[in-house]
Amino acid sequence: MKSVIGYFFRGLLLIAPIFVTGYVIFVIISSMDQLFKDFIIDLIGVQIPGLGLLIVLSFITLIGLLSSTLIFKPVFWSLEELMTRTPLIKIVYSSIRDLFSAFVSDKKKFNQPVLVNINKESGLQKLGFITLEDLSFLKVKDKVAVYLPHSYNFSGNLFIVNKDQVTFLEGISSTDAMKFIVSGGVADVEQVNKES
Repeated sequence: MKSVIGYFFRGLLLIAPIFVTGYVIFVIISSMDQLFKDFIIDLIGVQIPGLGLLIVLSFITLIGLLSSTLIFKPVFWSLEELMTRTPLIKIVYSSIRDLFSAFVSDKKKFNQPVLVNINKESGLQKLGFITLEDLSFLKVKDKVAVYLPHSYNFSGNLFIVNKDQVTFLEGISSTDAMKFIVSGGVADVEQVNKES
């Protein structure tokens, strides 16, 4: 009986990540297809699975291309200026823009993984990322801003930490550190490095 249970869990370990990944991809593609269902049917007469997602990805890429041309750059700059000056909208827009920039822009913020000492007596530490080293605008000295993501979640907390409580991690990329944190520490660094 123990062997049967062992085989079941081994099979579950192999199938569950594939199934969940496939399901998430299926939901994203289905959502995009449903969003553009009428448009696609009017355009070509039939609904092709995945065409909605392809339209969205193409549109985003086209916007990125246009925003880098001399003709459209002022248009996008003016639109962004309007968004950052409009009360209430600027709070939401700026927060979302800064969050996306932290991951995908040239000025990535989550690029320095660190260990933060939470409790010196017990040796408790937490993995995070330095997001800002100069906090003079807060009139705070000898402290840094550290983002500590939660495991199995797309959330986290920002802490202001003494510089001497932070250990910079060398030999691990920010991507590997984020994977390690989000996995709850169940994936070891070597395994993460092989996957990236």
